[in-house]
Amino acid sequence: MEKTLKILVTGAAGFIGKNLVSTLKQREYHQLMLVDKDTPEAAIHEYLKQAQFIFHLAGVNRPDNPEQFMEGNFGLTSRILDGLKRNNNRAPIVLSSSIQATLSNPYGQSKKAGEDVLMQYGKENNISVMVYRFPNVFGKWSRPFYNSAIATFCHQVANQQPLTIHDTNAPLHVVYIDDVVQELIAALEGQPHLEEGYGVVKPSYHTTVGEVASIIERCGAVKKTHELPDLFNPLIKKLYATYVSFLPMSEWVYPLMMHSDARGSFTEVVRTLGAGQMSVNVSKPGIDKGHHWHHTKHEKFIVVSGQAIIRFRAVDGQDIHEIKVNGDVLHVVEIPPGYVHSIENIGKQDLVTLMWASESFDPNHPDTFAEKVK
Repeated sequence: MEKTLKILVTGAAGFIGKNLVSTLKQREYHQLMLVDKDTPEAAIHEYLKQAQFIFHLAGVNRPDNPEQFMEGNFGLTSRILDGLKRNNNRAPIVLSSSIQATLSNPYGQSKKAGEDVLMQYGKENNISVMVYRFPNVFGKWSRPFYNSAIATFCHQVANQQPLTIHDTNAPLHVVYIDDVVQELIAALEGQPHLEEGYGVVKPSYHTTVGEVASIIERCGAVKKTHELPDLFNPLIKKLYATYVSFLPMSEWVYPLMMHSDARGSFTEVVRTLGAGQMSVNVSKPGIDKGHHWHHTKHEKFIVVSGQAIIRFRAVDGQDIHEIKVNGDVLHVVEIPPGYVHSIENIGKQDLVTLMWASESFDPNHPDTFAEKVK
């Protein structure tokens, strides 16, 4: 696709528009004409002359009165099409609509009216038009109490506010903003995904209000439990990213529990569901830690500061193997199961070691057995 294409984006300051524009710029589409509610009419008229591709994302979600739905979703689309006709501009158009266009409520009726006038325009003038009926869209830069329940839940949990849920079993069909943007750019570049004549975003997720609220509450508990949600689940991964984007700056830093004594300290940083845990170990000069082994658990040690000797002995053996490491050149040292191991600070400064274990520590099943290496 020619990167000098002049692209008009309505609703450019909105949730979807802001995300789309930032990605278009990253992909070096620099001929962007951005329209929002404060754009002067004269500028819009000029844009409608020059535009070579149009993303029509502007619309009304929560007006002061229901009559504004039709004006914001149907009337605006009609005015844009009239402007294109006056300028004999045959630019392709992608319209942001809603799955509610099939419903009889004022919002759905206004969205359907906007779709109809666009489809008729395309048919009568042989111009490429495409409609995306988006379900609930979530992600960074969404507005709480406006764009979606997910935005509201993320805002409330991030700010330690209680959630109000009227029906935990209410179904929720959602798509993630980055997936929406990728699909819109695919449409721009001539590779949209279509079903029954409408553009579709994949993947999409079918869940419930209660399940989403529960996930977001677990995201909010991470700084206390250190246990990340299941990031192997794509929906949970995207919800966690959305939640973190809502954190106020005052919550960007939080303390960790350091277990300290005269030998140094051990601090658990993060736990995962299935990918183990990460910790930081600090040893004072001359301190020799460890002296244990595991049946199944295995570890990776990375000395990031200081000098150390890591020693190994097979549980059923007598030979001792030594590996010297230091923070000047980073190495990963594998700690296999079945080997008694220790780490000694042989330098004159604190030894700082990043440690990954394949299992999060469970005091009821620690799989850790004390035994001296030598």
